[in-house]
Amino acid sequence: MILPVFTLWRRELTRFFRQPSRIAGAVATPLLFWLLMGSGLSGSFRLPGGPAGLNYFGFFFPGTIVLVLLFAAIFSNISVIEDRHEGFLQGVLVAPVSRTALVMGKVLGGATLAWLQGVVFLALAPVSGVHLTAASALAAAGVLALLAVTLTALGFFFAWKLDSVQGFHAIMNVVLLPMWLLSGAFFPVNGAPLWLSALMRANPLTYGVAALREVLYGPAASQGSGLPGVAVSLGIAAVLGLVCLAASLAATRGGRVD
Repeated sequence: MILPVFTLWRRELTRFFRQPSRIAGAVATPLLFWLLMGSGLSGSFRLPGGPAGLNYFGFFFPGTIVLVLLFAAIFSNISVIEDRHEGFLQGVLVAPVSRTALVMGKVLGGATLAWLQGVVFLALAPVSGVHLTAASALAAAGVLALLAVTLTALGFFFAWKLDSVQGFHAIMNVVLLPMWLLSGAFFPVNGAPLWLSALMRANPLTYGVAALREVLYGPAASQGSGLPGVAVSLGIAAVLGLVCLAASLAATRGGRVD
């Protein structure tokens, strides 16, 4: 199974580097969000109980990296729909290749691309006031890898079910983007109204963002939020990733080819 997984993984990377516009689409929009929102809200933002001197540039930075992963996952899973229309997917499905290999190759390929773009964006940490060390950079890269696999697997599940790129974008707009908005990436959990705070705590992606913020800023970043520490947050994020992978595997075994 390793060879089919590797072949599909390499194909995703090759297609990406032949389409440089995808890099701009996945990175430029989150970068503009970060610059514009950070500039507009830095003067009035205060995080209760958070690290001293943390402005909105710093608070929004982890959420922006997750947005980079999200956009990269959406763009990479468009290839699932394109491959079906071009007949490539049907060819893979009738070949002596397990559907597990298909899912893992596509998801790992998309996740690798998302992770690479997230790590590149992580280099802007000093601009946002984050002082990266070797340990915090490695920890952040690990969290990004987990979130990249999770978001790509979730996107794959929906892409497998849909026939058109337009329909896929519509679903992403009502599923993945609200998940990101309610993850604590855009505004803190402890500053939201009670009903909104409850939705944010029920969102598994909230814990992935919280884990990334804590490895970048330390335990002070989660003080007053009521969210668990980094270990528990990572555990919840890992469970979400496993659920998304299992759902993608189950979807491919539902018999759909055309």
